[in-house]
Amino acid sequence: MVERLGGGTGGVTRKASFPPVVDLSTRVLILGSLPGDASLAAGRYYAHPQNQFWRLLSPVIGADLPPLPYEARLAALRAAGIGLWDVVASATRPGSSDAAIRDATANDVAALIGTLPALRLVAFNGGTAWKAGRGMVSGVETLALPSSSPLHTVGVAVKQPAWDAIAKYLRSA
Repeated sequence: MVERLGGGTGGVTRKASFPPVVDLSTRVLILGSLPGDASLAAGRYYAHPQNQFWRLLSPVIGADLPPLPYEARLAALRAAGIGLWDVVASATRPGSSDAAIRDATANDVAALIGTLPALRLVAFNGGTAWKAGRGMVSGVETLALPSSSPLHTVGVAVKQPAWDAIAKYLRSA
C-alpha cells in the first residue's frame, strides 16, 4: 500500500507492508524490511525482476520458482514450510532503498511468532531487516541472510550458501 501525505508534488510517500503469508505448518519465517516500489505496484512479495529471492529459495525447496505464477510460488513456499512477512509495517520512503526508510512503525512480529507452533527459524532478508527485527524475536533461532535485493549487487553464487542454511530447518524434527 502507498499513501501520499502532504499533497502536491512535495508530499511524502508512506508505504505499508503486505499481510503475512503463513500457516500452522510454517517452520521458517523469512522477514524482509519493507516491500520495494515494484512489489508495492504489483501487490506481491519480491516482484522486482532483478530481485534474487525466488532464485535463492528454488534450490532450498527443490522447486523452480521464478517461472511459476505468483500464487503457485506462494503455495510452493507454504508446502515447504516457509512463511513471509516484513519487519516494518509502514514507513516513509522515497524509492526502494532501505537506507531511505524513515518514520517506521514495526509489525508485531512477536505476536505472529506466537501463532506459529511449528516455527523453528526466523530468517532476516538483509541487514536492515536483521537490525530492525532481531530484537523482536525470542525463543526461536534466527539467521541473518544476505539481501536478495537488486541493490545488494553481490551475485547469487555468493549469497546461495547462506540461503541454503534454511533447508535444515525445513526437515522434520
